[in-house]
Amino acid sequence: MELPQVLSGQRTFLSATLNLLSLGLSATCLLSNYWFVGTQKVPKPLCGKGLAAQCFGVSVPLDGSTPNTSSPEVVQYSWETGDDRFSFRAFHSGMWLSCEEVMEEPGERCRSFIELTPPTEREILWFSLGAQFAYIGLEFISFLLLLMDLLLMGNPGCGLKLSAFAAISSVLSGLLGMVAHMMYTQVFQETVNLGPEDWRPHDWNYSWAF
Repeated sequence: MELPQVLSGQRTFLSATLNLLSLGLSATCLLSNYWFVGTQKVPKPLCGKGLAAQCFGVSVPLDGSTPNTSSPEVVQYSWETGDDRFSFRAFHSGMWLSCEEVMEEPGERCRSFIELTPPTEREILWFSLGAQFAYIGLEFISFLLLLMDLLLMGNPGCGLKLSAFAAISSVLSGLLGMVAHMMYTQVFQETVNLGPEDWRPHDWNYSWAF
C-alpha cells in the first residue's frame, strides 16, 4: 500500500473517531437536564409551618383586655426582613425536564419543561427539538460516510466523494445545532419571564450541556 494512501486512511480514521465522539456528546447533551443552572427565590414557610423562619412568640389575651389571663394566645412574629424572608434553592433545566431542590427533605422535584413553557413559545420549542434531532442525524450520516470511506480505501475516487459528502453533512450539522441552541435560549428566556411564578428563577446561567 502506498504511503499517501496510508496517510489518507489514517486521516479518515481520525476524522471518524472525532465524529463519533462528537455524536456521543451531542446525544448526551440532548438528554441532559443541565443546559441552564441557577437559583429560585422562594418565601420561607410561615411561623409554625414546616421550616419556619426565626420567630418569637408574644402572649396575647384571648379577650384583648386582661394581660394576666390563665390561657393567653401565643402569636408568632418573625425577626427576618428583606431577602432573609426567602430561601434560595438550586435548580437545573434542560430540553425535557426542569428540576429544583426541595427544602423540606433531601432530593429534587422535576417538572416537564414543555409544560412550563408559555403556550406562545411551545411551537418554537418543538422547532428547536426538531433541529436538535436533525443536527444529530446529520452527524450520524457524516460518521457513516467516513466509515464507508474506510471500508472502500481501494477506490480513491469514491473515497473523495464520500469525504466531501461527510464534510458537507458536518457543516450542515453544526449550523443546525447553532440554530437549535438559539431557539431554545429564546424559549428559556421567555419562560423565565412568563412561566409559572413558583418556577421563575432568581438568577441563572449556562451549564455544561449547552
